[in-house]
Amino acid sequence: MNRFDDAQEKTSLARGLARVLLGTGAILMVPAVAMRFTREVNWSPFDFVVAGILLAGIGSLYVLLTRKLRTVQQRRAIGGGLLLTLLLVWAELAVGLFGSPIAGS
Repeated sequence: MNRFDDAQEKTSLARGLARVLLGTGAILMVPAVAMRFTREVNWSPFDFVVAGILLAGIGSLYVLLTRKLRTVQQRRAIGGGLLLTLLLVWAELAVGLFGSPIAGS
């Protein structure tokens, strides 16, 4: 691998991580805006921090794990596993699906 390939790979990684951060911010804007219009959504700053860490962490992990994969099937498998992990952790934090000590209830 030459210097050009290294620079190109770092740029690609930086772009992927920047997309993850922008996407995380966009997703977190939904409850932030909803809180302005309804009392049904009532997130604390801690809720935003936890959700941001969870979304950015899973997204960053996807970018890092799939950068070397060439096939769409492999990327979909990694993405599906990470999405399932995200949904299970989110559900546990929200309603205590499994009754673990980190449950929100």
